[in-house]
Amino acid sequence: MTDPRLDLSFADGVARLTIRRPDKLNALDAAMVDALLPLCRQIERSDAFVVILSGEGGKSFCAGGDISAWSGWSPEDFGRHWVRDGHAAFDALARLAQPVIAVLDGHCLGGGLELAACADLRIAETHVKIGQPETGLGIIPGWSGTQRAVRRFGAQAVRRMALMGEVFSAEDALGLGIVDQVVPTGAGHAAAEAVAERLRARSPRAAELTKMMINAAEGEERERVIEALAGTIAAASPDLAEGLAAFREKRKPQFSGQKDKA
Repeated sequence: MTDPRLDLSFADGVARLTIRRPDKLNALDAAMVDALLPLCRQIERSDAFVVILSGEGGKSFCAGGDISAWSGWSPEDFGRHWVRDGHAAFDALARLAQPVIAVLDGHCLGGGLELAACADLRIAETHVKIGQPETGLGIIPGWSGTQRAVRRFGAQAVRRMALMGEVFSAEDALGLGIVDQVVPTGAGHAAAEAVAERLRARSPRAAELTKMMINAAEGEERERVIEALAGTIAAASPDLAEGLAAFREKRKPQFSGQKDKA
Protein backbone atom coordinates (compact mmCIF):
# COMPACT_ATOMS: atom_id res chain seq x y z
CA MET A 1 0.00 0.00 0.00
CA THR A 2 1.46 3.34 -1.05
CA ASP A 3 0.34 6.95 -1.00
CA PRO A 4 2.18 9.64 -2.98
CA ARG A 5 1.55 12.12 -0.18
CA LEU A 6 3.94 10.13 2.02
CA ASP A 7 7.31 10.22 0.32
CA LEU A 8 10.05 7.82 1.43
CA SER A 9 13.55 8.03 0.02
CA PHE A 10 16.92 6.58 0.99
CA ALA A 11 20.37 8.11 0.53
CA ASP A 12 23.68 7.82 2.36
CA GLY A 13 22.21 5.62 5.08
CA VAL A 14 19.39 8.05 5.86
CA ALA A 15 15.69 7.33 5.36
CA ARG A 16 13.76 10.53 4.69
CA LEU A 17 10.01 10.32 5.28
CA THR A 18 8.18 13.46 4.15
CA ILE A 19 4.50 14.33 4.38
CA ARG A 20 3.64 16.02 1.08
CA ARG A 21 0.19 17.55 1.52
CA PRO A 22 0.96 21.24 2.04
CA ASP A 23 -2.40 22.35 0.62
CA LYS A 24 -4.01 20.70 3.69
CA LEU A 25 -1.23 21.69 6.09
CA ASN A 26 0.05 18.11 5.90
CA ALA A 27 -3.04 16.77 7.68
CA LEU A 28 -3.40 12.99 7.58
CA ASP A 29 -6.42 11.22 6.16
CA ALA A 30 -7.29 7.52 6.46
CA ALA A 31 -5.38 6.48 3.35
CA MET A 32 -2.22 8.19 4.60
CA VAL A 33 -2.53 6.53 8.00
CA ASP A 34 -2.93 3.17 6.29
CA ALA A 35 0.16 3.81 4.15
CA LEU A 36 2.37 4.74 7.10
CA LEU A 37 2.56 1.24 8.56
CA PRO A 38 4.07 -0.52 5.50
CA LEU A 39 6.47 2.38 5.05
CA CYS A 40 7.71 1.81 8.59
CA ARG A 41 8.24 -1.86 7.80
CA GLN A 42 10.21 -0.87 4.73
CA ILE A 43 12.41 1.43 6.82
CA GLU A 44 12.86 -1.23 9.50
CA ARG A 45 14.19 -3.72 6.95
CA SER A 46 16.45 -1.23 5.18
CA ASP A 47 20.11 -0.46 5.84
CA ALA A 48 19.28 3.10 6.94
CA PHE A 49 20.85 4.05 10.27
CA VAL A 50 18.60 7.06 10.97
CA VAL A 51 15.22 8.45 9.87
CA ILE A 52 14.42 12.11 9.23
CA LEU A 53 10.69 12.89 9.43
CA SER A 54 9.35 16.17 8.08
CA GLY A 55 6.41 17.95 6.46
CA GLU A 56 6.47 19.85 3.19
CA GLY A 57 5.74 23.53 2.75
CA GLY A 58 7.11 25.23 5.86
CA LYS A 59 3.71 26.23 7.27
CA SER A 60 2.85 23.03 9.08
CA PHE A 61 4.85 19.98 10.09
CA CYS A 62 1.52 18.18 10.39
CA ALA A 63 -1.88 19.57 11.32
CA GLY A 64 -2.94 16.19 12.68
CA GLY A 65 -5.92 14.22 11.46
CA ASP A 66 -7.90 15.74 8.61
CA ILE A 67 -11.26 16.60 10.17
CA SER A 68 -13.08 15.92 6.92
CA ALA A 69 -11.64 12.40 6.93
CA TRP A 70 -13.26 11.32 10.18
CA SER A 71 -16.02 13.75 11.14
CA GLY A 72 -18.69 11.79 9.28
CA TRP A 73 -17.82 8.42 10.77
CA SER A 74 -20.03 6.65 13.29
CA PRO A 75 -18.66 6.58 16.86
CA GLU A 76 -18.00 2.85 16.49
CA ASP A 77 -16.03 3.23 13.26
CA PHE A 78 -14.20 6.25 14.64
CA GLY A 79 -12.90 4.26 17.60
CA ARG A 80 -12.45 0.98 15.78
CA HIS A 81 -10.65 2.32 12.72
CA TRP A 82 -9.51 5.93 12.95
CA VAL A 83 -8.12 5.70 16.49
CA ARG A 84 -6.88 2.11 16.42
CA ASP A 85 -5.39 2.32 12.93
CA GLY A 86 -3.62 5.52 13.89
CA HIS A 87 -2.19 3.83 16.96
CA ALA A 88 -0.89 0.91 14.91
CA ALA A 89 0.86 3.22 12.45
CA PHE A 90 2.29 5.57 15.08
CA ASP A 91 3.44 2.65 17.25
CA ALA A 92 5.36 1.26 14.28
CA LEU A 93 7.09 4.61 13.80
CA ALA A 94 7.93 5.00 17.50
CA ARG A 95 9.34 1.48 17.66
CA LEU A 96 11.58 1.60 14.60
CA ALA A 97 15.03 0.17 15.22
CA GLN A 98 16.58 3.34 13.82
CA PRO A 99 16.64 6.67 15.68
CA VAL A 100 14.01 9.06 14.30
CA ILE A 101 14.56 12.83 14.02
CA ALA A 102 11.47 15.00 13.50
CA VAL A 103 12.03 18.34 11.78
CA LEU A 104 9.33 20.73 12.96
CA ASP A 105 9.69 23.42 10.31
CA GLY A 106 6.02 24.36 10.61
CA HIS A 107 3.30 24.33 13.24
CA CYS A 108 2.80 21.05 15.09
CA LEU A 109 -0.71 20.59 16.43
CA GLY A 110 -2.96 17.75 17.57
CA GLY A 111 -2.18 14.56 15.75
CA GLY A 112 0.89 16.27 14.35
CA LEU A 113 2.33 16.52 17.85
CA GLU A 114 1.38 12.89 18.44
CA LEU A 115 3.31 12.06 15.28
CA ALA A 116 6.31 14.11 16.44
CA ALA A 117 6.17 12.31 19.81
CA CYS A 118 7.06 9.10 17.96
CA ALA A 119 10.49 10.55 17.14
CA ASP A 120 13.54 10.19 19.35
CA LEU A 121 14.61 13.78 18.76
CA ARG A 122 12.57 16.85 17.77
CA ILE A 123 14.17 19.90 16.16
CA ALA A 124 11.87 22.94 16.02
CA GLU A 125 12.34 26.07 14.00
CA THR A 126 11.87 29.23 16.01
CA HIS A 127 8.53 30.29 14.49
CA VAL A 128 6.76 27.00 15.23
CA LYS A 129 3.68 26.74 17.47
CA ILE A 130 2.95 23.50 19.32
CA GLY A 131 -0.28 22.36 20.96
CA GLN A 132 -3.13 19.89 21.39
CA PRO A 133 -6.39 21.63 20.46
CA GLU A 134 -8.62 18.53 20.38
CA THR A 135 -10.77 19.23 23.45
CA GLY A 136 -11.76 22.55 21.91
CA LEU A 137 -13.36 20.52 19.12
CA GLY A 138 -15.14 18.16 21.50
CA ILE A 139 -12.78 15.26 20.91
CA ILE A 140 -9.75 13.80 22.74
CA PRO A 141 -6.13 13.43 21.63
CA GLY A 142 -6.64 9.93 20.24
CA TRP A 143 -3.30 8.89 18.75
CA SER A 144 -1.50 8.46 22.09
CA GLY A 145 -1.66 12.15 22.93
CA THR A 146 -2.53 11.28 26.54
CA GLN A 147 -0.25 8.26 26.71
CA ARG A 148 3.01 8.40 24.72
CA ALA A 149 2.97 12.19 24.91
CA VAL A 150 2.76 12.03 28.72
CA ARG A 151 5.61 9.50 28.87
CA ARG A 152 7.83 11.60 26.65
CA PHE A 153 6.88 15.17 27.54
CA GLY A 154 5.58 14.86 31.09
CA ALA A 155 2.02 14.97 32.36
CA GLN A 156 1.94 18.65 33.26
CA ALA A 157 2.97 19.87 29.82
CA VAL A 158 0.25 17.67 28.29
CA ARG A 159 -2.31 18.95 30.80
CA ARG A 160 -1.53 22.51 29.81
CA MET A 161 -1.92 21.77 26.11
CA ALA A 162 -4.72 19.20 26.10
CA LEU A 163 -6.86 20.45 29.01
CA MET A 164 -6.16 24.18 29.02
CA GLY A 165 -5.59 24.66 25.31
CA GLU A 166 -2.21 26.37 25.74
CA VAL A 167 -0.18 26.73 22.57
CA PHE A 168 3.56 26.83 23.13
CA SER A 169 6.23 28.62 21.19
CA ALA A 170 9.30 26.67 20.14
CA GLU A 171 11.27 28.21 23.00
CA ASP A 172 8.53 27.33 25.49
CA ALA A 173 8.51 23.77 24.17
CA LEU A 174 12.28 23.57 24.54
CA GLY A 175 12.08 24.56 28.18
CA LEU A 176 9.38 21.96 28.80
CA GLY A 177 11.30 19.17 27.08
CA ILE A 178 8.80 18.81 24.24
CA VAL A 179 11.48 19.63 21.68
CA ASP A 180 15.21 19.02 21.99
CA GLN A 181 16.62 21.82 19.87
CA VAL A 182 15.42 25.16 18.48
CA VAL A 183 17.02 26.59 15.35
CA PRO A 184 16.33 29.62 13.16
CA THR A 185 13.56 29.42 10.59
CA GLY A 186 14.83 27.52 7.57
CA ALA A 187 17.61 25.74 9.46
CA GLY A 188 15.71 22.68 10.65
CA HIS A 189 16.75 20.30 7.91
CA ALA A 190 20.41 21.25 8.12
CA ALA A 191 20.32 20.69 11.87
CA ALA A 192 18.74 17.25 11.34
CA GLU A 193 21.41 16.32 8.81
CA ALA A 194 24.09 17.35 11.31
CA VAL A 195 22.55 15.08 13.95
CA ALA A 196 22.35 12.26 11.41
CA GLU A 197 26.07 12.71 10.69
CA ARG A 198 26.82 12.42 14.42
CA LEU A 199 24.80 9.21 14.57
CA ARG A 200 26.74 7.81 11.62
CA ALA A 201 29.87 7.69 13.81
CA ARG A 202 28.16 5.48 16.38
CA SER A 203 27.53 1.75 16.32
CA PRO A 204 24.19 1.10 14.57
CA ARG A 205 23.67 -2.14 16.48
CA ALA A 206 24.50 -0.58 19.84
CA ALA A 207 22.21 2.36 19.06
CA GLU A 208 19.40 -0.01 18.10
CA LEU A 209 19.74 -2.01 21.33
CA THR A 210 20.00 1.14 23.42
CA LYS A 211 16.87 2.61 21.83
CA MET A 212 15.00 -0.64 22.51
CA MET A 213 15.98 -0.58 26.18
CA ILE A 214 15.07 3.11 26.57
CA ASN A 215 11.70 2.38 24.98
CA ALA A 216 11.21 -0.50 27.40
CA ALA A 217 12.13 1.70 30.37
CA GLU A 218 9.42 4.20 29.47
CA GLY A 219 6.86 1.47 28.77
CA GLU A 220 6.86 1.88 25.00
CA GLU A 221 7.32 -1.79 24.04
CA ARG A 222 8.51 -3.68 27.10
CA GLU A 223 7.21 -7.14 26.16
CA ARG A 224 8.57 -7.05 22.62
CA VAL A 225 11.96 -5.75 23.77
CA ILE A 226 12.38 -8.47 26.39
CA GLU A 227 11.50 -11.24 23.96
CA ALA A 228 13.54 -9.76 21.11
CA LEU A 229 16.67 -9.50 23.26
CA ALA A 230 16.20 -12.95 24.75
CA GLY A 231 15.47 -14.39 21.32
CA THR A 232 18.65 -12.87 19.91
CA ILE A 233 20.72 -14.41 22.70
CA ALA A 234 19.06 -17.80 22.20
CA ALA A 235 19.54 -17.65 18.42
CA ALA A 236 23.26 -16.95 18.91
CA SER A 237 23.68 -20.06 21.05
CA PRO A 238 25.03 -23.32 19.52
CA ASP A 239 22.02 -24.95 21.11
CA LEU A 240 19.83 -23.60 18.32
CA ALA A 241 21.90 -25.25 15.61
CA GLU A 242 21.89 -28.51 17.59
CA GLY A 243 18.15 -28.34 18.20
CA LEU A 244 17.38 -27.75 14.52
CA ALA A 245 19.78 -30.49 13.43
CA ALA A 246 18.19 -32.93 15.87
CA PHE A 247 14.73 -32.02 14.60
CA ARG A 248 15.76 -32.62 10.99
CA GLU A 249 17.56 -35.88 11.85
CA LYS A 250 14.71 -37.10 14.10
CA ARG A 251 16.98 -37.69 17.10
CA LYS A 252 17.25 -36.45 20.65
CA PRO A 253 19.24 -33.19 20.85
CA GLN A 254 22.50 -33.01 22.79
CA PHE A 255 22.59 -29.44 24.04
CA SER A 256 25.88 -27.93 25.20
CA GLY A 257 24.65 -27.36 28.74
CA GLN A 258 23.62 -30.98 29.02
CA LYS A 259 27.05 -32.15 27.80
CA ASP A 260 28.78 -29.94 30.38
CA LYS A 261 26.70 -31.46 33.15
CA ALA A 262 27.53 -34.93 31.97
